[in-house]
Amino acid sequence: MQRKSNILRNLDWIAVILYIMLVVMGWLNIYAAVLSDEHRNIFDFSQRYGKQMVWIGFAFLMAFTIVYSNDRIYPAFAYLFYGLIVLALLATLIFGRVVNASKSWIPIGSFGLQPAEFAKVATALALAKLMSGYGFKLSGLWSYVKVGLVLGFPVGIILMQNDTGSALVFGSLILVLYREGLPGWVLAFAAFLVLLFILTLIYNTSTLLIFLFVLTVFLFIFYTRRYKDAFRITLGAGGVSLLIYLVSVLFHLKVSLSVILLVPLVLSVLIGLIYAYANRLKIVYLLALFLLVTVGFSLSTDYVFERVLDVHHQKRINDLLGIENDPLGWGYNVNQSKIAIGSGGFWGKGYLSGTQTKFNFVPEQSTDFIFCTVGEEWGFLGSTVVVILIASFLLRLLKIAERQTEHFARIYGYGVVSILFFHAAINIGMTIGLVPVIGIPLPFFSYGGSSLWAFTIMVFILLKFDAERYGAY
Repeated sequence: MQRKSNILRNLDWIAVILYIMLVVMGWLNIYAAVLSDEHRNIFDFSQRYGKQMVWIGFAFLMAFTIVYSNDRIYPAFAYLFYGLIVLALLATLIFGRVVNASKSWIPIGSFGLQPAEFAKVATALALAKLMSGYGFKLSGLWSYVKVGLVLGFPVGIILMQNDTGSALVFGSLILVLYREGLPGWVLAFAAFLVLLFILTLIYNTSTLLIFLFVLTVFLFIFYTRRYKDAFRITLGAGGVSLLIYLVSVLFHLKVSLSVILLVPLVLSVLIGLIYAYANRLKIVYLLALFLLVTVGFSLSTDYVFERVLDVHHQKRINDLLGIENDPLGWGYNVNQSKIAIGSGGFWGKGYLSGTQTKFNFVPEQSTDFIFCTVGEEWGFLGSTVVVILIASFLLRLLKIAERQTEHFARIYGYGVVSILFFHAAINIGMTIGLVPVIGIPLPFFSYGGSSLWAFTIMVFILLKFDAERYGAY
């Protein structure tokens, strides 16, 4: 009895209450999203809201079990959990069922289990185990290789399952690396590459090459204040480009503008390396590497976009960027979602009164696009309340993670916050047309047992660590 009392006293009840509120609100919105005249009973287990109630019941049971478990089993068996989930992911490739073009579900009777959801929990545990190990420091090539392997195995297998959305979630764990010592410039450079990927799809190659060269020259001036040298480099690159162009015209050669610009860029990198060696300027080495990497990344973007991404991902990205306009095709989901959310106005149409939702205008309205039900029926005000609740929950978990006394618990806690934040931000962003549709659920709202259970396990392991930090039992 005393042990139970200690657990209940030490548990962070603010986080628990926020979790329950989100789960219950999610269930009510699933009911609103799939309600029909033939099935109005909220306890109808043949419908999604009835099944979701069962999943919620199991989720609460999992939470209860975790709270009363021994917290030492999670760091002790972190690698075992990770290994088992990797095997489950591999088994999915063989025995899995294809749903929405992704072979990511293992059929268990009439129920389908998605191991990729649980892989997020196992990977967060394995990453915490690795980075909290004795003597581990996030510095040097070997430490980054270890981290890359831990993240790379599940990501690679999930990509083979054709579940790009779930694979992208693991990228959010870079925030954990940043908290544990990853240099800020690496995070900034990763963000710049994302921006460069988008710019490459919008603008032609020649424009991007000029942009990258000018940016590198600007950075050279900013860090070295050597204006004359910057002018000479720019003048030399321009002269070489002009010379190549005149030769191509004189000899009637078919040389593209990209090649005319690429040659002086490569020469600029070589000259920059010589210049850095002669003047002992390390920053110039980095700038030369920056130009080389960004140019190579820009040139490879088209190949990745055309050969690696699926057609539906290409179409959705093009639709988002305005390159293509297909409101009745690939842009249909997002277009209908924005119509539903916009029709809710400030106050909303009222619970169970959403016409866009009720008449199935929005595909996947109980799963990936559940937020449009919130927007239509609860309006801007209700949507804001939901966003505030999710943000409050994440901030509470962030506070819990930061106050952990053990490295393992703190690193794991940041992993939980990163994954949940990515899910919430991307899901809401794609329903309102700010990011491409990649098919990931809104935590605690979207229909599905696998995602709800995985998020519940993830959160309550952290809450268990937090309760244990008092050392009361």
